[in-house]
Amino acid sequence: MTVAKLTETELADLLARHPEWQLRADGLALERTFRFADFNAAFGFMTRVALYADKHDHHPEWFNVYNRVEITLTTHDAGGVSARDAAMVEWIAGIG
Repeated sequence: MTVAKLTETELADLLARHPEWQLRADGLALERTFRFADFNAAFGFMTRVALYADKHDHHPEWFNVYNRVEITLTTHDAGGVSARDAAMVEWIAGIG
């Protein structure tokens, strides 16, 4: 199923609601770094996001070292940020 890329207005609205997320320099992805108390908390967060991602068949690119989790969201089929990424940002905001 093809997913449409967000319009500039939709993307601007999303970033206004979630200023902790940054648009990657090439404009094709959203990025955010999370910091937790320790590895256990970071891994628990990653587990919750992984369950959401798998259920919605939309998987983040991420990197973890100890208490830090870096997430990149993009929709390759859309050629940039889509509603699927926006939904994940909104969901993560509820647990982060």
